Amino acid sequence: MNRRDFLKAAGLGAAALAIPTLAQGANKVAKKPNLLFVFADQFRRQAMGFMNQDPVITPNFDRFAQDSLVFTNAISSYPLCSPFRAMLMTGRFPLTTGITSNCQPGLDLELSEDEIGIGDVLKADGYQTGYIGKWHLDCPSRNKIKNPPDEAGRWDAYTPPGPRRHGFDFWYAYNGDDTHFAPHYWKDSPKKIEVKQWSVEHETDIAIDFIRNRKKDKPFALFISWNPPHPPFIAPEKYKSWYLGKELPKRPNFKIPDRAITSSFNKYERNYLAYCAAVSSCDDNFGRLLRTLDGEKIANDTVAVFTSDHGEMLGSHGRFTKHVWFEESIGIPFLIRWPGRIGPGREDMPFASYDFMPTLLGLMGMEIPDTVEGTDYSGVMLDKEVSKPFSAFIAKYGNCGKILAVGQRPTERVLQGLSLREKGIDWRTVRYRGLRTKRYTYVVDRGPEGKTMKRLLYDNEKDPYQLNPVQAVNADENPIMAKLDKELQRWLDKMRDPFPLK
Repeated sequence: MNRRDFLKAAGLGAAALAIPTLAQGANKVAKKPNLLFVFADQFRRQAMGFMNQDPVITPNFDRFAQDSLVFTNAISSYPLCSPFRAMLMTGRFPLTTGITSNCQPGLDLELSEDEIGIGDVLKADGYQTGYIGKWHLDCPSRNKIKNPPDEAGRWDAYTPPGPRRHGFDFWYAYNGDDTHFAPHYWKDSPKKIEVKQWSVEHETDIAIDFIRNRKKDKPFALFISWNPPHPPFIAPEKYKSWYLGKELPKRPNFKIPDRAITSSFNKYERNYLAYCAAVSSCDDNFGRLLRTLDGEKIANDTVAVFTSDHGEMLGSHGRFTKHVWFEESIGIPFLIRWPGRIGPGREDMPFASYDFMPTLLGLMGMEIPDTVEGTDYSGVMLDKEVSKPFSAFIAKYGNCGKILAVGQRPTERVLQGLSLREKGIDWRTVRYRGLRTKRYTYVVDRGPEGKTMKRLLYDNEKDPYQLNPVQAVNADENPIMAKLDKELQRWLDKMRDPFPLK
């Protein structure tokens, strides 16, 4: 079933005049709950005060955690913006949707209109749907035309009303841009809306207006995607002042690389302070959202979630940004609250990003499309006797190298993908694949051109900072590796991934 067939089955034709309720999922609900789903960009799991790792000030997240189910092993299966977002929206694997890289300058890549997204399902079930903030699932406008009418920048694009919005009716968003103090957005025309305000605060203002002005006789589902603490590492002075004079200790796995020191390492202290301050700004504005639910007297009727698309290395293992298999990169927060239905506590099962969409739909009693490849773990949230996953799949793919660069130069990563094609190398056979279980991280790394074979096994209980991995070429050199290698092959078979383990 594709999106068109789904909408037809749901009674949503082109005019969408009638919106019947779909059949309920496994969890019966007497009253449809609202959904408030908030996710920040590059916000690592360690950056929550109650986790007692990064020295961040997050009183609202800390209080929210006391009332929520906290998944302590939530995993970004492909720690990169667009692949995570495609998994979140569709519940499908990157090789299935084709979103195996960022939607970026020079690359012919965007989420297909035919995909069935969570917004499509929510809308078909009668929800008022809204999306605010960073989308990053569209092909940049300048890939297609030199001077686009939406005046989008290098990574950016206007997403017009219709199937490319995947069921979200209220739209106040952009594709990809990092001007946190001067953000811009599009609504229902190519005219850009330019703002002079910290983006997290502004998007929260818009979200609060959406909640207060909703139709009271219908449930709502609102997704908010904050870009900070994604680089550049900046934040309002208000939040930076909270950290001035405060010791910001480096993690035990912090390392300055042997090669030439980059500007990120030269500015480490400044960057770390700004990262923590941006985290606190997210916390402060998340508190505003929660108080709005309280003020509207709908907190008990709302499933509220906070998570992120991936983490940030911040100097651990001599790295910045993401992409890699370390905990600072793949580890993300996932806190969910539904008063009276979800009991507060902690859950340590591996909870992967491709499972978020079916789990939310199952939790809210909605039909899960047969296109979904992830698993509904709402029974875990509702304290039912259900099987839990042994592992979460993690990966980094090569770039497919499909060039579309009418109006701008491709990025270096896109050109690397083109180079693979020219050399006759299958881009699906390079980089790494791996697993994260409750205890172990297991990785098979073939390098950027598939010319190497390195296996790494991390015991995250005995070595929480992942400083001393077991290394091998062949899985049979270690009994735990041998077991996990079979588990990884099962995942590859399920995903129809040709990545070779030998």
